[in-house]
Amino acid sequence: MSEVRYTDQHEWIRLDGDEATVGITKYAAEALGDVVFVEVPQVGKAVKAGGEAAVVESVKAASDIYAPASGTVSAANDALAAEPSKVNDDPEGGGWFFKLKDVSMDEFGKLMDEGTYKKFLETL
Repeated sequence: MSEVRYTDQHEWIRLDGDEATVGITKYAAEALGDVVFVEVPQVGKAVKAGGEAAVVESVKAASDIYAPASGTVSAANDALAAEPSKVNDDPEGGGWFFKLKDVSMDEFGKLMDEGTYKKFLETL
């Protein structure tokens, strides 16, 4: 069974077994506007929680995507290079950025669950 957690920077991380998928939330995708460019990390790259892992550019701004938890990039969504609009169309599904293995479960456990994230959004 998968479990999803969120950061205050609007990244989501979904843990499925020993691999986690990372992307940005619908809120972040809507705030960015039309995404025109995505740079995903290289497979094998070690990322630290809170560290830069990917880049997304929209018609409004360029933003860094931070790793919600430490781990090693096991897959990158290279399809976003050709079709960056997937981030807008399906930010919490097909618009994922990268996958991690060896995820720090301690860091994962400290992230917001869905209910806490929704309450956080109400404060913005």
